[in-house]
Amino acid sequence: MNLDNSETQAYQALGPQQILDAVESQGYLCDGRLMALNSYENRVYQVGLESGQNIIAKFYRPFRWSDEAIMEEHSFAHELVQAEIPVVAPIRNEQVQSLFKHGPYRFALFPQRGGRALELENPDHLELMGRFIGRLHLIGKTQYFKHRPSLTIASFGAESYQFLLEKGFIPAELQVAYRSLAEDLLTRIQFCHNRAGEVAYIRVHGDCHSGNILWTDDGPHIVDLDDARNAPASQDLWMFLSGNRQERTTALNAVLTGYTRFCEFNPLELHLLEALRTLRLMYYYAWLARRWHDPAFPRAFPWFNTQKCWEEHILSLREQAAAMEEETLVWRC
Repeated sequence: MNLDNSETQAYQALGPQQILDAVESQGYLCDGRLMALNSYENRVYQVGLESGQNIIAKFYRPFRWSDEAIMEEHSFAHELVQAEIPVVAPIRNEQVQSLFKHGPYRFALFPQRGGRALELENPDHLELMGRFIGRLHLIGKTQYFKHRPSLTIASFGAESYQFLLEKGFIPAELQVAYRSLAEDLLTRIQFCHNRAGEVAYIRVHGDCHSGNILWTDDGPHIVDLDDARNAPASQDLWMFLSGNRQERTTALNAVLTGYTRFCEFNPLELHLLEALRTLRLMYYYAWLARRWHDPAFPRAFPWFNTQKCWEEHILSLREQAAAMEEETLVWRC
């Protein structure tokens, strides 16, 4: 990517006036209230309207997704809404458009939804989430993303560690250890996939962690399909599992109790849980490195790219190597 590209410069310079002008270009009257929300890959804002309501404006980072990939995400969200799955989908105008352009910016608008954090230690919450993810996957199985990528060992694992080494992010004294560990991890991840066999790749949320769930007294709202892609069903399940082995086993059974009321689950995918967790960890650090030229990232992640950061990352990866050697969690189906 050419970092001097005018679209990149405009994106990094996105300010209040451009945000309000873009929203008003779609016929809304803004009252000047503006609050940045917790998002770094894209720029997301709560915008006040003269009606007294708020609207959410999401400005897409240049070059990450094509227009076709974004519209495919939007279409998936609306499929889910039509199936009465509580996903917050982008607003469509009278021309049934949901991806808008204003100057150099691509953006979408969403209704505001409130809520509190999902309680990962609450089995009732986890079972209900399992039901909604099962219903989401039931829709996800009906088609395949054509313009959005699949989650692969190469794209999340190999390309991630190679980028960090090639771009000089790993300190010289840690490079040999990091390279050896990363290559060993890829071997272990492939072994996990071999044990799972030929698993189905379906359309999934892709980033289904508790931060993307807004919990209300009526149940959850699922937000942010920006990372939606083709992947095994277990990609949307493992992030609900945390703690020690017993705690993860309890959570798994709660989630799958709800999930299997609506969608079949292939138990061989249990072999993928720690492999997918490892791939995400590798990908996350490479993602931070790929975005390090964006001034927002050093401000938001001051701990990144320090000696301590890379030492702790290597330690975490070693823990994942051990985790992939353990027996799979027991599902009492």
